[in-house]
Amino acid sequence: MLAQLFGFKGGVKPQTNKAPSVQLAIGQAPLPSRLFVPLHQSIGGAPNPLVEVGERVLKGQLIGGADGWVSAAVHAPTSGMVLAIEEHVAAHPSGLPTLSVVIEPDGRDEWIPRTALDYRSLAPERVREILRDAGVVGLGGAAFPSHAKLTPARAVPMQDLVINGAECEPFMTCDDVLMRERAEEIVRGIAIFRDLLRVGRVLIGIEDNKPEAILAMQAAVLRLAEDYAVVAVPTRYPAGGAKQLIRVLTGKEVPASKRSTELGVQCFNVATVYTAYRALAHGEPVLSRIVTLTGNVELSRNWEVRLGTPMRELIALGRPKADTDRYLMGGPMMGFEIPDLAAPVVKATNCIIAGSTALFPPSPPEMPCIRCGACAEVCPHELQPFELYWFSRARNFGKTQEYHIFDCIECGCCSYVCPSHIPLVQYFRFAKSEIWSREREKQAADAAKARFELRNAREEREQAEKAERLAKAAAARTAERKPASAGPTVLPPPTDPLPRVAAAESTDAVAPSDPDTVRKATIVAAMERARAQREAVKPRNTEQLTVDQKNEIAAIEARRAALTLEPAAAQGGRADSATSQERAGE
Repeated sequence: MLAQLFGFKGGVKPQTNKAPSVQLAIGQAPLPSRLFVPLHQSIGGAPNPLVEVGERVLKGQLIGGADGWVSAAVHAPTSGMVLAIEEHVAAHPSGLPTLSVVIEPDGRDEWIPRTALDYRSLAPERVREILRDAGVVGLGGAAFPSHAKLTPARAVPMQDLVINGAECEPFMTCDDVLMRERAEEIVRGIAIFRDLLRVGRVLIGIEDNKPEAILAMQAAVLRLAEDYAVVAVPTRYPAGGAKQLIRVLTGKEVPASKRSTELGVQCFNVATVYTAYRALAHGEPVLSRIVTLTGNVELSRNWEVRLGTPMRELIALGRPKADTDRYLMGGPMMGFEIPDLAAPVVKATNCIIAGSTALFPPSPPEMPCIRCGACAEVCPHELQPFELYWFSRARNFGKTQEYHIFDCIECGCCSYVCPSHIPLVQYFRFAKSEIWSREREKQAADAAKARFELRNAREEREQAEKAERLAKAAAARTAERKPASAGPTVLPPPTDPLPRVAAAESTDAVAPSDPDTVRKATIVAAMERARAQREAVKPRNTEQLTVDQKNEIAAIEARRAALTLEPAAAQGGRADSATSQERAGE
């Protein structure tokens, strides 16, 4: 089908080296002796283990549940016994371990009960949940959970669905042979994504160096009477990048700060739509994937490999040559050297290349940058790699962000054309990792500060609440001490009139305006009121007292009265003496 194509800036044309691995049909890799299934095989949250050591699992059984919406489930690739749930080396450049479920196959390959589903009879949200629980992720290399990309934008209607069959990376042919042999299932899977996104047009982009795949997809589209456009795009790396392919097929340029759905377009890999169809039409979760095994081996071929298979056992199928000195996962442009062959095959493993000095000669020594600008000319995102290189090398990470380092897709075009043989992508990866590390440290510091402030606020609140409780308790005790009657208290006449007589004599002898005399009289009156109040309060629990207890209480009250009278008498004597002295002074 003729279609208007658009170009994208930059790109290179390296040798493809694809022919050796497409000579044979897809082979079924044998069952390994042990399966090491990592629980975290996609972008997003790490699934939680749902099995225990010693448990027998069936093929397709859920062993890791999705942790949140941006996550995908993990399943047992075959039936067998769970030997361990432990840290195991991962297929990652760092070689760091990740939590994995170790399964010993029993050879029966016994499936769980499977049910075919008609996605048209289900709500779109339910279909997305099924795809999440089936572990469907992007198999082009990014491993982004597909169900999260199948939600259309609210503000912008979806116009185009782009299916990526370009496979521009050298040596890699897993998508090519998949389209050749299973085109009809791919087309049926595209219909599921089309209906979920409610798009008006479907564009299948395939590089023009894959004529067999183009013909197979066109024939499948005709057989199923689908209105899809199978478009041959020019072979130019990295035409298989999502943004580049969208640009070529639709003319829409996706800014770095936006998602393609905001422009009404979404892109998926052909292997992704194939696994989505198998999940719904056959009830099969993602248990295996097609991997290209090529390079310095005697047998280059594509194998369908169970996830969790140690790479050492897969590589042995290709019979590596004696001078093989390294193995790459992914293509030579964006791949990385495998640190340990005990690492397992995961959903992002699309290609393994056996390398040698003849196939990949050692890079010449790094020379100073001559600022020729060749890297800027081939950058598909129109960045300035030479500036990013200087700032990354100087650890001026703030400047690298000003020059949009996170727009770099690490395609390797700049390193490929650099006449000074500078590994530019390595510098960019270093700068990104340092920025992410500092961001994590800053977030941890901010979180610690927030916890400290919350702790201080909580302590202040608790202290205030405690003070309020103590004040209320003190007020309650004060209220309990008050007499029960609300009326004025009538004081009984004192048994000893001495304090009253002394007070009367002092007030008669001195003018009421004399401050000392008034103060003394006030003291005597206060003591008298206190005694009257004590006498007015009725003792509690005195109804059933014995004679000895009553005598003891009477003795205590007598002593208390005597102690009360002594200070009053002494105060009265001092008052009389003071009055006499004042009169003598007059």
